[in-house]
Amino acid sequence: MADVKTRRRGTELEDAILRAAADELAEAGYAGLTMERVAQRAGTNKNALYRRWPNRAALGVAAYRHLAGDRLTPPDTGDLREDALTLLRAINCGQSSPAARILRGLLAGVGDEPELLKQLNEQATEGATSTWLTVLDQAVARGDAPPGARHPRVATVALVLLRNEYLTRGLTTVDDAVLAEIVDEVFLPLVRNR
Repeated sequence: MADVKTRRRGTELEDAILRAAADELAEAGYAGLTMERVAQRAGTNKNALYRRWPNRAALGVAAYRHLAGDRLTPPDTGDLREDALTLLRAINCGQSSPAARILRGLLAGVGDEPELLKQLNEQATEGATSTWLTVLDQAVARGDAPPGARHPRVATVALVLLRNEYLTRGLTTVDDAVLAEIVDEVFLPLVRNR
């Protein structure tokens, strides 16, 4: 009797698709990502992909998020400077991971595809902003920062500067001295003078 393959549904199928998309991104980069190749790799059809993700940009970002896993937990060391450095160090350490390599590939594709830029901005807003706003909320509650500091652009300025180091310098990790400079010379003065 022939081996009958069980049809996957729901989260089982979605996980298989996201793993296949992450594998495609790791091998071919965003430029080589196609819905057809992901469907083949996942053992499904393109319709199953399009029912969940309207385009390859949405699928690519979803695959990155799936691979990256849980968001960073906001630290609460009791000191705003240490909280900010702890977050930056955690992000910096993760830059050599497979997820970070995929993210760099996605970022490289934004110039050619506005939809990818939109998807990445939405993803960044959801995860990073809330983590950094929580750090500022804790600082405001302790009296380490004025209430006016709780603004999304202020909260994420350290992360944006760190990303800038990766993008403009082509780095995968940044020196700890640069992280301290970002926090001490830009982030803290901005927060405390709001």
